[in-house]
Amino acid sequence: MPRPQEAADNLTIFQYTVRSGEDIFFLAARCNIPYSALASLNRITNPASLEAGRLIMLPSCPGIYMPENLESDLELLIGASRINGGNSIEIRITMPDRPQIFHFFPGADFTQTERTFFLHSGFRFPLRQYRLTSAFGVRTDPFSGNISMHQGVDLAAPEGTEVFAAADGTVTDIGEHPVYGNYIIISHSGRWTSLYGHLQRTETDLRTEVRSGNLIGRVGSTGQSTGPHLHFELRQDGRAVDPAGRLRH
Repeated sequence: MPRPQEAADNLTIFQYTVRSGEDIFFLAARCNIPYSALASLNRITNPASLEAGRLIMLPSCPGIYMPENLESDLELLIGASRINGGNSIEIRITMPDRPQIFHFFPGADFTQTERTFFLHSGFRFPLRQYRLTSAFGVRTDPFSGNISMHQGVDLAAPEGTEVFAAADGTVTDIGEHPVYGNYIIISHSGRWTSLYGHLQRTETDLRTEVRSGNLIGRVGSTGQSTGPHLHFELRQDGRAVDPAGRLRH
């Protein structure tokens, strides 16, 4: 394991604009540096969040770059496992938006827990407790009786139950719809959006930047609803995707 000061003295940061079709694993292999170094330095929370056109920093030295201000769930996890700050050195790096202070752990890699979290982070369940009443896919519409495509999942919970943002993002739409009732749409990185329908009320505002797990609304039964529940959808590039395999607790 290299000494922190020696590694910091030899550290060079390069700027690079991500091209279409490139992901964090491609760049890690191309630069011969662990993806954990790229992810932690650029504050990338999951593999799907690296978009073409984004300016990122490429470090010459492998290691974990822990930001001074921990924000995402992954960063909080990294901070918890390195709470004593041993074998690290404080460095200041000029990022695309502003200078930031990091604690640099030269030669370190993600722990098994951090790696699992990063690779499978995806989206969190928007409810802490629920009962699945209708899955994603073809079903008999409870109102028309016709066979139709259900483009989300229905999660039953008592009226007023807290609804949380499934991932970091920006509230891009809030409104009332004949079918969805009171709803919220959040845009996420990787061209993803999430929709929360049948809300009793909303607890956020349009254009608000939200973090994964932030309170955004309350379960209700507005719109076309047979009882209190949350209708939750995930879409990428406007295409509905089954949330089941992408949600974690």
